[in-house]
Amino acid sequence: MPRLIFGLLIALTSVWSAHAADLTDQIQKRYDTLQSFRAFFLQTLTNASSRETQERLGTIVFVRPRFIRWETTSPEQELLIIGKDTVWDYFPEEETVYRYSVEQALSSKTMIRFLSGEANLKEDFTVKDLGADGDFRHLKLIPKEPEPNLVEGEIWVRPGQGILEKIKLIDFFGNINQLELSGLELDVAVDHKEFTLVPPKGVEILEGPAE
Repeated sequence: MPRLIFGLLIALTSVWSAHAADLTDQIQKRYDTLQSFRAFFLQTLTNASSRETQERLGTIVFVRPRFIRWETTSPEQELLIIGKDTVWDYFPEEETVYRYSVEQALSSKTMIRFLSGEANLKEDFTVKDLGADGDFRHLKLIPKEPEPNLVEGEIWVRPGQGILEKIKLIDFFGNINQLELSGLELDVAVDHKEFTLVPPKGVEILEGPAE
């Protein structure tokens, strides 16, 4: 009997791995062909030591290859724009805007890398299929090369659509960054002016750290 159980576990593990590989292929192919999307987001940040959580609401717009407009409307306003050559992170209430290179943003903004399809699930992670979760397929991601800001992740994707609608990232300290998309519109027309920013008069412009 133990041999039979062990054999069944091996077989099930192989099936789960095959399903996960098929699904990651589907996701990658969908992001490779995705032209744009627009959605509302709910971001929940959980501090590991205090267990305090903070919720942020806003909208996100993506246009291929990697233009992003991430606008937080609550509890405080923040506008993050990844344009062709420059990244702007604008805080209206502080009258301050930070300017970065695109490479800096995509290397440090882990969530941005997932949303833009820059994170390659098959090449960068060991993926485990956790099965169905409501209308979604739930996958666990273990980075092949862990970094301080990402040691474990989870994603939820709707079968047949291939878009990450829920993402959960955990850093080295156990802090959790979770994002849920709603009202998702795929391959929509977007004015590229949404990815430019002319800082208002009187706003302090600060340069991001050197690469």
